[in-house]
Amino acid sequence: MLAEIAPRPAVLPETGLSEAFLADLVSKHLAQSGTLDLSMLASRMGMSGGLIEEILGFLRRSGRVEVAGAVAGSVFLRFSLTERGRLAAENALLRDGYVGPAPVLLEDYARIVRFQSGARRRLFRDTVRAAFADTVISSDLLDRLGPGVNSGRPLFVYGPAGTGKSFIARRLNRLLGPPILVPHAIAVGESTIRCLDPGVHEIVERGEPASAMLSEGFDGRYALCRRPTVIAGGELTIDMLDLNYEESTRLYRAPLQLRANNGLLLLDDLGRQRVSPAALFNRWIIPLEERVDHLTLKGGQHFTVPFDQVLVFSTNLDPLSLADDAFLRRLGYKIAFVPSTRKEYEAIFRQECEKSSVPWNADLVSFLIAELYGPRGVPLLPCHPRDLLGLALDFSRYQGSQAIDETALRWAWENYFVTPSAAVGDRTQGDSE
Repeated sequence: MLAEIAPRPAVLPETGLSEAFLADLVSKHLAQSGTLDLSMLASRMGMSGGLIEEILGFLRRSGRVEVAGAVAGSVFLRFSLTERGRLAAENALLRDGYVGPAPVLLEDYARIVRFQSGARRRLFRDTVRAAFADTVISSDLLDRLGPGVNSGRPLFVYGPAGTGKSFIARRLNRLLGPPILVPHAIAVGESTIRCLDPGVHEIVERGEPASAMLSEGFDGRYALCRRPTVIAGGELTIDMLDLNYEESTRLYRAPLQLRANNGLLLLDDLGRQRVSPAALFNRWIIPLEERVDHLTLKGGQHFTVPFDQVLVFSTNLDPLSLADDAFLRRLGYKIAFVPSTRKEYEAIFRQECEKSSVPWNADLVSFLIAELYGPRGVPLLPCHPRDLLGLALDFSRYQGSQAIDETALRWAWENYFVTPSAAVGDRTQGDSE
């Protein structure tokens, strides 16, 4: 049960945080909101009312907090900062701009990540095939991906554009297991690193089926979330892999790989990032070997965090042009994606027809393959049915129809594929004549 691995602290020492640190955090909440009652502070701090009372007692004795009265109909007193308290809160914000639930200690975070590691969960063939039952994918490819995810080693997937690498890689999150605990923030010395990212971590609400995993006593400094999927493509820069400190807000932002812990990290379109593959690989040689990452605070303090995620590199470039043999060896699994077979292509086309409410017509697929794919030597790629159907529907609707026929598909083909410049020149010359 989650309460056993992250019990709710009953006394201040069990938080691992000093009374002064927590007092500063309460003060920052009050500075931000004006007045708050005990229940509001407990909710915002992720701590029990008893612990908040203890912290407020410390603040009142030091002259930093005063009672501001009670709201009509409420049993809780409201609290606000005194002049001394406002000055102390300003100083606290200058040192650390974080305002949110109380952080957890770094060592507690590392313990939780190890406990929740996907490497502890064994995947079997039946489980993998059930997870991809709605996906057109060869059994051979599944039997390579499943053991790869099971191993905990990185996966390097490669092949021509359009063969489904990114689509399948994203769906690997189906194999990752049940929801996990993610701390709102992590305390490293006197610094706080924001960990929970709303853009990455989807919180599991108590009303959802997964609420059966919750129990009383759950540490409110954590949130129960679905295992994260973090995707970085051409926008990736090397600084996104290191701890980021914003001077204007005095906030630390966790790097991509830390936010992806216990989940999936997909580096898509490898070789097209602003950071070179060599720099990227060199950055992660030690984490891949030791399963820990080394980060540095702006003051120079070094610390380590778990490096625990399904790491997937995806590229349509030649793998040997991106990395040397030594690094490719560290990746463990190199999985090639190839064009679809005719049977797979037909199955994908049928699925896309169902999604678009287009009646299935096997003759149309036969027309595409015999009249367009074959003569032009174009491979059957998994991305084509969706794209061609979309364009064909655009043409049909423009003509005032919802039906798809050979004319619409031929029109879609001509607008989807780039016409060789020589053919364009021949057509232009014929028109001029």
